[in-house]
Amino acid sequence: MANNELYKNIGAKRIVVGASYGLRDWMAQRVTAILMALYTIVVLALFLTGTRFTYEAWSGVFAMQWFKLLTFTVIVALLVHAWVGMRDIWMDYVTHSVVLRLLFQVASIVWLIVSAGYAAQILWRV
Repeated sequence: MANNELYKNIGAKRIVVGASYGLRDWMAQRVTAILMALYTIVVLALFLTGTRFTYEAWSGVFAMQWFKLLTFTVIVALLVHAWVGMRDIWMDYVTHSVVLRLLFQVASIVWLIVSAGYAAQILWRV
């Protein structure tokens, strides 16, 4: 009977605790990494097939609306990628103080939003 009591919380009836968003975060990291890798290949192809490496030539590439949208999409993917990583760092290593962890997370969110706004401003200024 003692053995039965010991194992009653194991199996399908066990209550799983935690945030349970590990798979979603893992997928977000992989999808954003693939998107950034594909963008890198596109930019590398543009660089290798180009003949003029001047400011005007690169401004022309970034002046195209589709390339601005693609670049901003990759910037958002980078920011999501950074958020998942930073949030995990704050949750794993700043566990002693909930207030401190929340402060770091809010600061990270503010920094990422400001970075997205700055990136948009730079892209649409070209």
